[in-house]
Amino acid sequence: MLFVDNQNVTDPRRNLALEEFLLRHVQLEEPILLFYINEPSVIMGRNQNSTEEIDPDFVKANGIHVVRRLSGGGAVYHDLGNLNFSFITNAQEDLHNFAKFTEPVVRVLRELGVQAELRGKSDIFADNKKISGNAQYASGGRMFSHGTLLFDTNIENMLRALNPRQAQIESRAVQSVRSFVTNIRELLPVDSDIYQLRQTLLRGIFGGDTIPTYELNEAEWTQVGQIAAERYETWAWNIGRSPKFNRRKDAQLPVGKIDVRLDVAQGVIQGVKIYGTFFSQRDIFELEKRLMGVRYEREALTAVLDTIDLTTYFGNLDKQTFLELLY
Repeated sequence: MLFVDNQNVTDPRRNLALEEFLLRHVQLEEPILLFYINEPSVIMGRNQNSTEEIDPDFVKANGIHVVRRLSGGGAVYHDLGNLNFSFITNAQEDLHNFAKFTEPVVRVLRELGVQAELRGKSDIFADNKKISGNAQYASGGRMFSHGTLLFDTNIENMLRALNPRQAQIESRAVQSVRSFVTNIRELLPVDSDIYQLRQTLLRGIFGGDTIPTYELNEAEWTQVGQIAAERYETWAWNIGRSPKFNRRKDAQLPVGKIDVRLDVAQGVIQGVKIYGTFFSQRDIFELEKRLMGVRYEREALTAVLDTIDLTTYFGNLDKQTFLELLY
């Protein structure tokens, strides 16, 4: 096995690009081990709808990255208190064999006094609480199996980021999540930091202080940057790749009832119908037509509404109220 040092990069887009580069372009017989720590981010599964997975207002207000990964599964929250590991191998027959790749991590955690174990298909638990989720991806005869390790993650921020449009998170909700997940740091007999944990895992997995390493050259790091730019930094991949979905929202307002129905595909509004009991000076079809083809994100919708006099369609209705019906 060879270790790849990610040079302490914390940008999730670069780290996912590095993982993809190692999978597709570093054709070695030996397995590769990669560790990375990300800035606050929501990492979505390959087939997830971004709109349904996050609270967009909280994410934007807190500068949290939203990035789609190659592997399937659910959305996870990363921050500087979360350690991620990835095993990259030629053995595609090990796809779905999570035990093989979590075993070395579980073993080292147990040596540290954390009674970790694999439960279900792909989760690591300790003290009857989840500390790790894992996912896999295969391509071209190679695969990776990667997972999270909650070391000192901000649980409240995790809950807020992963709760779509939930404006208020009560303290009991945080406590409820804490009854199911926990941070490894709270379970350690002797306190440590996340970098010490990474080093301990390295020594434990490699069986000593000698860590065989694969060093990326300058040209390879340039390729990593290209992958990040072409995939993980793009709206088309992170948001536009979301599956088709429908949204309906209505409200009884002073101007009358307004019922908005949207069809969204690839992150763009493909269909709009607006019903209700409001009185309109102009044909509501004109407004529906203006919304067609607009990206389904707050900034794009706001920009379009800034060019429209909504009073001609609804009477005394302010832009923000209508925006809340759309998004």
